[in-house]
Amino acid sequence: MPTYAYACKDCDHAFDIVQSFSDSSLTECPECKGALRKKFNSVGVVFKGSGFYRTDSRDAKGSTVSAAPAAPAATSSAPAAAPAAAAAAS
Repeated sequence: MPTYAYACKDCDHAFDIVQSFSDSSLTECPECKGALRKKFNSVGVVFKGSGFYRTDSRDAKGSTVSAAPAAPAATSSAPAAAPAAAAAAS
């Protein structure tokens, strides 16, 4: 069951209480019988690992980060298959 934080609008009395989701919110301060307000805090959840980043489920064309331009092809007088043939021979 979750813990909720309340603060009184009149006397500034603050307290925490464990309540079920189905329980109704408290409306009366236990000290001065004034009006209560529910306080909301940030949730302490940390997502770690892959799959939790904005760009993980998007394709590259929808991304705001542009890809680096491709390097220009080197001009060479040797045929492209020559380095592969030389590597296979060794």
